[in-house]
Amino acid sequence: MITRRCLLAGSAAIVAPFVVSGASAQAHAARVTILFDAFGRPSDLRRGWGYAALVQYGGRRILFDTGSNGANFEHNVKTLGIDLKKLDFVVLTHRHNDHTAGLNHVLRENPTVTIYTPLEPAGFNSQTPPPLMNLIRRYVESVPDELRYFGGNPPKENRSESPWTGARLVNIREATEVLPGFFLVTVRSEVPGTREMNEISLVIRTPSGGVLLVGCSHPGIEKILEEVVKIEPKLYSVFGGFHLVDIPDARVTELVTGFRDKWKIERMAAGHCTGQFAFAELIRVFGPRFDPAGVGSVIPLPV
Repeated sequence: MITRRCLLAGSAAIVAPFVVSGASAQAHAARVTILFDAFGRPSDLRRGWGYAALVQYGGRRILFDTGSNGANFEHNVKTLGIDLKKLDFVVLTHRHNDHTAGLNHVLRENPTVTIYTPLEPAGFNSQTPPPLMNLIRRYVESVPDELRYFGGNPPKENRSESPWTGARLVNIREATEVLPGFFLVTVRSEVPGTREMNEISLVIRTPSGGVLLVGCSHPGIEKILEEVVKIEPKLYSVFGGFHLVDIPDARVTELVTGFRDKWKIERMAAGHCTGQFAFAELIRVFGPRFDPAGVGSVIPLPV
């Protein structure tokens, strides 16, 4: 089921990624600018293990993740001439700090911006899950009164405050169209190390197919793709971290070949935790349809 949420006001030319700043950077309406990553062409931008990108499409401006270092994220944003006061919304893909560290700077610039997050049992202002609340409410007669949770009168619901007090956090519980043509998809990880962690991804509908942005793909990039094609069967391009850095080489080759042959994806703009071997395979398999997406890269989207 896809829900619709409207909380907010109001030919694909392929060129090599490049670094721009100031008014020129603001003038283009169909592009993704990589604000934070650990690689890229030589520039004054700062690198770090994390991810952040600015999406400009159809008159909308979306910040997708915020990197791993607040000061370096702020430096890159200012160097690239990005005005955070003009965002339509922010996406935090998952709870890891290498995707959330720059949010304090965002909130200093734009304290009322809507921030979409995954549903987390103890994060992002999420409600404590009902099974845990039932355990908290359990009454054991022999327990002394001073050991009873909430003095024996637990609240109907409980939330753990996020580190960003006052931030307008909105949890994504299911696939949701947050603006016309802009969808957030939530997928739960069953991978050891991130089991039960929810991660959200952004899908933009374009005339050439869907443009997908992923954060780290902890649930598995194929599992995310399976959910995305329910919304947009044809995929034009994929950005972000595919988390293939710790996958056996043979499996990486299988997945990269599948991106082209099974999923029919036209272009790839992988970054962050995708991994060096995966980059090499993406270049081999996609050739000129692989977009280098290091920090500072500006990649056009189809209009």
